[in-house]
Amino acid sequence: MLQNLRNWDRRALLWLQEHFRRAGLTLTMKIATFLGNGGIIWLTACACLLLRPETRRASVTALLSLLFSILINNAMLKHLVARARPHDRIQNLIVLIRRPRDFSFPSGHTSSSFAVATVFLSMLPLWIGLTAMTLAVLIAFSRLYLGAHYPSDVVCGAVLGVLFGLAALYLTPLLLKSSWLPDSVRTWFDLDVLKMARFYS
Repeated sequence: MLQNLRNWDRRALLWLQEHFRRAGLTLTMKIATFLGNGGIIWLTACACLLLRPETRRASVTALLSLLFSILINNAMLKHLVARARPHDRIQNLIVLIRRPRDFSFPSGHTSSSFAVATVFLSMLPLWIGLTAMTLAVLIAFSRLYLGAHYPSDVVCGAVLGVLFGLAALYLTPLLLKSSWLPDSVRTWFDLDVLKMARFYS
């Protein structure tokens, strides 16, 4: 079964390379991948959300989901699985970005993107959540298009990202209610009902 999955992964990447790559689209995919580098677009979004009282909880929840992605996905799973990148295994595959040096499975770009998008979709107005999820899908696809990941890397990264987002959504309220948390911090996250009503209207 694993061999069949590996064969499908290889065929899918070579098919994308042969039938889907276009000069204009390549530029878009490079930009999408750049936005996902180090979670830069998501960290920027969270920093902006921290400035508004009615979005602080969403920001901190998203940052917690990113932390889960970094610790579990990048620091643990990648090294446990130790899967080589596609360009190290597929002779005819052309990588369109500088070759990553870390392991391939699962996709960190995808995991972090879906983690934050899941939080945004759950806690922010629908248009923001859908925009974030669309960007997450674009970043995930860019990893395939550019030859940086196998399809299974990206699919598993997306699933893990959703799970990290859900875990953050569950744990953040518990953390904010913890007795060890200073009252000043708890007050900082208190939301005014009228402000929230205006924000979501």
